[in-house]
Amino acid sequence: MLDVEEIRSILPHRYPFLLVDRILELEPGKRAVGLKNVTINEEFFQGHFPGHAVMPGVLVLEAMAQVGGVMLLSISGNAGKLAYFGGMDKVRFRKPILPGDTLITEIEVIKTRGAIGRVRGIGRVDGQVAVEGEFTFALVERNNRSVEATNEVHAEPERALVAK
Repeated sequence: MLDVEEIRSILPHRYPFLLVDRILELEPGKRAVGLKNVTINEEFFQGHFPGHAVMPGVLVLEAMAQVGGVMLLSISGNAGKLAYFGGMDKVRFRKPILPGDTLITEIEVIKTRGAIGRVRGIGRVDGQVAVEGEFTFALVERNNRSVEATNEVHAEPERALVAK
């Protein structure tokens, strides 16, 4: 289990964009389970939506990605890198996430090849699936502005994962 300070030592995200409060389970490079306590004090609830607060779907996906980021960046040799989105597939929102909810995200690796990979994520609230999807990512050095790995994954994410 990792607390928020341990998460902050792995991820570059900070307030208001750190969207994972705790890692409950971690198998670096294989699987992670993270927790996000959703409170009405989140800045995004001021405008999404007044009188009917719902966590924006894009931020739910980002919260899930951050759990995946902890899993990937915990692998020896990946410390200090960034995990960029290359694509999202099969994303489905099953139930809205509201203030007071606890989002539990489980991320599992589907496959990796070099700096590119694919994970499956499932987010649950009260044991019910709220969101699910598959995410393609590229790991890049923080100081690498050319991000060549992301060019390949953005152009043809499926081809980048096919073994040669």
